[in-house]
Amino acid sequence: MWRGRWRTAGSALLRVILVWAASTLTMLALAGLLPDFRLQSNDGDSITQIGLTAAWGAGAFGLLSAVVWPVLVRALLLVPALVLGLLVFFLNGSLLLIALDLIPAWRGEAAPETAVVVAAVMSAVASATSTALAVRDDEAYRRRLYRLADRRRRRQRGAGAPGAGGEAAPGLVFLQLDGVGYEVLRGACGSGLMPTVAGWLDRSHRITPWRTDWSSQTGASQLGILHGSNFDVPAFRWYEKDTGEVMVCNRPTSAAELQRRAVARTGDGGLLMLGGASRGNLFSGGADQLALVLSVSARRGRANRSRAGYFAYFSDPANAVRTAVSFVAEVVREIGQSLRARIRGDRPRVSRGGLYPLIRAFATVVERDVVVAAVIGDMLAGRAAVYADLVAYDEVAHHSGPRGRDTDQVLARLDRSLALIARVAEHAPREYRIVLLSDHGQSPGETFLGRYGLTLKDLVRAGCGMPVSRRAGRTRSGAEARAAVLAALHRPVEEGEEARPGPGSDPVVLASGNLALISFPDVPGRASRERVERAHPALLATLANHPGVGFVLVDGVVLGPGGAVARLDVPGEAEELLSPFGPGAAEAVRRTDAFPHVADIMVNSAYDPDTGAVHAFEEQIGSHGGLGGEQGRPFLMWPTVLSDPGADPEPESGAEAEPESGAEPGAEPVGAEAVHGVLRRWLREADGPQVPLGLRPGPVQDPRPEGAGDGILPSAGVLARDETR
Repeated sequence: MWRGRWRTAGSALLRVILVWAASTLTMLALAGLLPDFRLQSNDGDSITQIGLTAAWGAGAFGLLSAVVWPVLVRALLLVPALVLGLLVFFLNGSLLLIALDLIPAWRGEAAPETAVVVAAVMSAVASATSTALAVRDDEAYRRRLYRLADRRRRRQRGAGAPGAGGEAAPGLVFLQLDGVGYEVLRGACGSGLMPTVAGWLDRSHRITPWRTDWSSQTGASQLGILHGSNFDVPAFRWYEKDTGEVMVCNRPTSAAELQRRAVARTGDGGLLMLGGASRGNLFSGGADQLALVLSVSARRGRANRSRAGYFAYFSDPANAVRTAVSFVAEVVREIGQSLRARIRGDRPRVSRGGLYPLIRAFATVVERDVVVAAVIGDMLAGRAAVYADLVAYDEVAHHSGPRGRDTDQVLARLDRSLALIARVAEHAPREYRIVLLSDHGQSPGETFLGRYGLTLKDLVRAGCGMPVSRRAGRTRSGAEARAAVLAALHRPVEEGEEARPGPGSDPVVLASGNLALISFPDVPGRASRERVERAHPALLATLANHPGVGFVLVDGVVLGPGGAVARLDVPGEAEELLSPFGPGAAEAVRRTDAFPHVADIMVNSAYDPDTGAVHAFEEQIGSHGGLGGEQGRPFLMWPTVLSDPGADPEPESGAEAEPESGAEPGAEPVGAEAVHGVLRRWLREADGPQVPLGLRPGPVQDPRPEGAGDGILPSAGVLARDETR
């Protein structure tokens, strides 16, 4: 035993020396290349003295990075994540300047801007060297992971954690690939873009599509999946007349309110209520362990641990520098891809300037790195259930389209992240079953503005007889709407004449992908069809007959092109009218029509079944939010050891054999709430007593001791550290 410990200590000491040597050589090389960086006195030094100076400086910088850096990041937890990422270089450079001041006889000196460069390069070299050594010494790598896992097991047992008396039940890791549709994933596996996922399908997993609700977007889907109810979520954003507020699913206050409503409606805390972790999501799912969770991000003080994931990740300066460098590289990549698209004359195309390159880099680099690292920490900590959202593909597909070189690169990088998670799962203190799923897909198509020259808001205002911009008024759609208003008002159409505005305040028009919502604030409650036609006689016909509109819902009635009318309460009428939008479209519309906060008028864009194209009412050439195409067909991919999503929750003995790996079951889950039920069942199959169904909300005793934290975050070699709250 003692011999093993001495070997481990000697191996660790050797790695430290090698990393120190690499840092020393890097510092010497930079001193020779950069004019504002020196490692010798004014009188000159021997080569030996310069080498000792570099070794001293590299050692001091490494020690400060290990000791001081975590304290700095902890102090900056309230700084926005994007700002913290940009501060990484400044903080790292400051530590280097301090390290140079510690060199005897003031032999080290660097200009502030040079110190930033030197510190970044040295951190990157140290990280790369450490990673290479960890990869070469696989046994040391394994021993470290097992040691970390064993330490957590002992700590949990001492606190009376569930399962302390025996072997832990299998855990579940739910990884949401945001916006990746069923067909996109299958295509990526078949083309070799995602070898990890393809290997799972060949060996251990099965996959099926599922159908979203009418509101095919993350807010509705994730609320239903994590909390079992997305009732009264008609879109990504909507106007509530009773409060005069616009609800937006990715606004912290709105997300918190939606989560509160779901918990109140179901009487259930959420999918992750006991022993769970929520990472990178809009909602918590009832989890106690949180990182980058929007519904709690507006909280202040100790009760908000959502930002702790940033601390755990950026407390390692190598992580911080690597992510910051990748962030800059992603910004450059986006600018280059945007320029190439313009040069090629790609169509359709939307603007990709302004802050978008920074937003894309945050989603595809910073959020990905922090979320993946948090999931790895959760597995090594042995948590029972983890739900994490990786948003990279969805963000890029909105601006580049669901298919193409840009999104292919994102899918390939996501696959590498999944491979890393699977590799670490082998060293976790309990077995983990990895479930992949998505919340919606994406449908391609030219935007409504790009195709018709005006926004839907312009069309609504024109249909109400209200003034519109000259640009919109000169379009064919605007002119036709104006003519329809004048005809409805029984007035002659004269060139240059403005239509008479309708009564009341301006309508509120909100877009959610290819779904739009129109509300009249001055009308209490939901406006009837008769009241809308009386106030704005040309509006409904203008909308329903526009070539960019597929159908309109108003007060239980669906209006389609050419004067088609279908009542939702008459069997078969809506099914026939909405059949081009796919199976279940009528039922999805019927369900939304019953929501208390459904808009006065709901507008779904046109859909071309031959091309799968829709017209987003936002500036997105890959969109989701309504009905039509792949946006409504996300996927659910599960290990074969779990029951089929369409199986009886309590299968009888002698039930029909499960299909072979990779085969698709017959029944597709319909709606996010149905997916919640499937995930609940899988948690119960893993360990029913620890994850009871119908768990009531309320304070939960956390079995983990203070300091068991929100996870550990790896460097490139998955070298981990504990995080204290």
